[in-house]
Amino acid sequence: MPYLSPALNVMTSAARKAGRKLIRDFGEVENLQISLKGPADFVSVADKRTERILIEELQRARPGYPILSEEAGLLDGPDKSHRFIIDPLDGTTNFLHGIPHFAISIALEREGQLVSGVIYNPISDDLFIAERHHGAYLNDTRLRVAARKQLNTCLSATGIPFLGRGTPDDQERFLTELRAVIEATPGIRRFGSAALDLAWVAAGRYDAFWEHGLKPWDIAAGILMVREAQGVATDLNGGERMLESGDILVANEQLHPQLLKLLKSAGRQASSAAPAT
Repeated sequence: MPYLSPALNVMTSAARKAGRKLIRDFGEVENLQISLKGPADFVSVADKRTERILIEELQRARPGYPILSEEAGLLDGPDKSHRFIIDPLDGTTNFLHGIPHFAISIALEREGQLVSGVIYNPISDDLFIAERHHGAYLNDTRLRVAARKQLNTCLSATGIPFLGRGTPDDQERFLTELRAVIEATPGIRRFGSAALDLAWVAAGRYDAFWEHGLKPWDIAAGILMVREAQGVATDLNGGERMLESGDILVANEQLHPQLLKLLKSAGRQASSAAPAT
């Protein structure tokens, strides 16, 4: 059985409570796809409603903790040693289109260290949890990253720059990276939820995941999840600034340095090919 600290128990309870409402909202979105009403507006309401439930539950149990959330921003609190980082709906585009691949993500920092994480897909009832020094779990099953050692056996996940996000240079860098990984590996997936991508690396479903320009609430819980599943998580310089830079690479100990080298080389190639300004 997984170890549930009091804080992690609060986080899982909040995720499940918010998830029940999100399941009902998802059913409504599926109905709206064939109507003339605005599904995008409804999803925005569902996102904010889920956030409100999470904030209410977390503040009730830990009233002094600050909360950093996608929609509400930073809600300050007197306890400066702790901080919740939450994403009420990671995979909004999937949700909007009736695709049942999205998640609630909650992380807890203590003294700047990620100590607890929850990633919950309410549709599949997949509850991923992690506690620092106590491992990562999917429901009651202990997680380990996959053991593959060679890039030519590696299944990776990534995120693709989309409308309104990133510059032409960012897009060119991504395409150069994508080309490099395509040439070195047998498969790449883009499922549209960074939180679940990270959880799936922890579960050994993917061998690796990389992306640029993410936000702390997209990746905080997943970073801990991968590390507690004995994986490696760094930024794309091999450092620890994932939450600050929004750039991330996760994999096992054997694949991570190979992919990091590959992606760095692709980044340099993209930079040298960029027109001078």
